[in-house]
Amino acid sequence: MNRHAVALAGAALAAAAAAAAGYWAGAHHMAPAGAAPHAPAPARKVLYWYDPMAPDKHFDHGGASPLMPSMQLVPKYADAADGGGAPTVRIDPRVQQNLGLRTALVRVAALAPSVRVPAVVDWDRRRSQVVSARAAGVLSRLYVRAPFDRVRAGQALAVLESPQWASAIAELRALEHAQSPQAHALLAAARQRLRVLGISEAEIAGLDHAPAGGIVLRAPVSGTVSVLDVRAGQSVEAGSELMRIDDPSRLWVDARIPQAEVAGVDAGTPVRIEVDAFPGRVYHGRVEALLPEVDPATRAQTARIALANPGGELAPGMFATVELSPRGGTPHPLVPDQALISTGTHNRVIVDLGGGRLQPRDVRVGASADGYTEVLAGLSGGERVVTSAQFLVDSEAELDGALARLQPPQPVASAASAPAAATPAAAAASAPRRVLYWYDPMVPGKHFDQGGPSPLMAGMNLVPKYASAPGAQR
Repeated sequence: MNRHAVALAGAALAAAAAAAAGYWAGAHHMAPAGAAPHAPAPARKVLYWYDPMAPDKHFDHGGASPLMPSMQLVPKYADAADGGGAPTVRIDPRVQQNLGLRTALVRVAALAPSVRVPAVVDWDRRRSQVVSARAAGVLSRLYVRAPFDRVRAGQALAVLESPQWASAIAELRALEHAQSPQAHALLAAARQRLRVLGISEAEIAGLDHAPAGGIVLRAPVSGTVSVLDVRAGQSVEAGSELMRIDDPSRLWVDARIPQAEVAGVDAGTPVRIEVDAFPGRVYHGRVEALLPEVDPATRAQTARIALANPGGELAPGMFATVELSPRGGTPHPLVPDQALISTGTHNRVIVDLGGGRLQPRDVRVGASADGYTEVLAGLSGGERVVTSAQFLVDSEAELDGALARLQPPQPVASAASAPAAATPAAAAASAPRRVLYWYDPMVPGKHFDQGGPSPLMAGMNLVPKYASAPGAQR
C-alpha cells in the first residue's frame, strides 16, 4: 500500500469520526422521540452556528454545512458558558446517563498513605559484644573454631598468654606469701595493676587455677560468634579485636525509604514486615530510628526497625518488604485518582455545578494513596467531580474556550434575529457568489477548476471556495 492510499484511508477515518461527532452534537441538544409533553422551556439564545469540522467558521443560521453538505451545523448557546469565568459545558441529564458520566463527592480528610519499601534483616549492633586482647601476647588456645558458632555466657573462648600479665601475676603471688607490713601495702597495688590490665576480680580470684602467664577469655553474653579474626598460636596486639558475639534473639530490619516518601515517617511509626523466606507470615514492629543520612546512589533514607526473634528463625541478610503507616498530615480535599486529568504540566478536574452544567478547573495536587489524591488548591470539600467520561467533557470545554478567545469582538447574529424560514434553499437563493476554486476538505491543498465528486476520495464531493462568504468569520 503506497502513501497515497494510506492518506486516503486516514482521511476516510477522519470523515467518519467527524460524522459521529456531528451526530453526537446534534443528539446533545435534541429531545428523545416520544418524550412526554411538558411545559415549553424558555428559548435558549443561540450565539452562532458552526461546523464541527471547522469550528472557527461561524454562521448565523442552521442547516447543512456549506463546507461539507453531509454535515449539519451545530448551535452554540449563550448559556453554555459562564460569563468571564472558566468554560462551562451544559449536557442534558439524559445524555449524561447515556455517556455513563459518574460523579463523586469531594471529602476533606488527612491522607495517610501506606508505603511499601524493600528491607534487609541485620544484626542489632547495639547488642553486639566484642572480645578483644587486653594486652599483647599469644593465643595459646582457641576454643571457638569457626564463625557463627553458638556460645553461652561465661563459656571459655581462648587462652591469652602475655608477658605483661605474667609479670603482674608473678608479683601478685610473691606479695601474697610475704609477711612484712610493706608487702601488704604493695599487694593492693599489685591487684590494682591487674585490674588496669583488664583482669576482673573473678579472674584474679581464679589465678591459682590458671596456667602460668595465661588468662582465659570468656564469652560476656550468649549468642553467635558473627566475626572470628584469629587462629590458635597467633600473636595479637593490645586492643586487637579477636571476635564479635551477636544476640540473634533481637534483630534490626533496615528499610530503604525513597526520599519523596519519607514525610510522616519517624520513630514509633507502626510497620508490617513480610520476609521473603516465609511467605504469608507477617511480623509487626515499630520504627526505632530514621537514620539522618540519604544514600547518594539510591536517594533513599534508612528506617531502622527493632524486631524480636525469639525462635531464631530470622537471619541477618534476609530480604523483606516493609509496609509503613506514616502519621496523617493536614486535612485537604480528596478526589478519586480517576477524576484527575493530567496534561503533563498541570492537573485538572471536571466539577459538576448542577443543572447539567460541568466546568473544568485547574487544581494543584499533593500526595496520593489508596486511590485518592490530595488537592492543595482549586477545589473545596462538598463539591462534586466527574470520575468517568471527563475527557470528553474536558475536550468540549477546551473547544469552547478556544473559540471564545478566537472570536473577534464584533457581534454575531443570533437565531432570534434571523428569519424563521432561513433554510439552505433560501441561503442558496441569495446574491450570487464568485467561486475561486474547488477543493477536497480532507486535502485542502489540492485545487480544482470545477465541482463534483472528489478524485482523491470516493464518496466525497468537492467544496467551493468563495471570494467572500457572508455570515462567516475568518
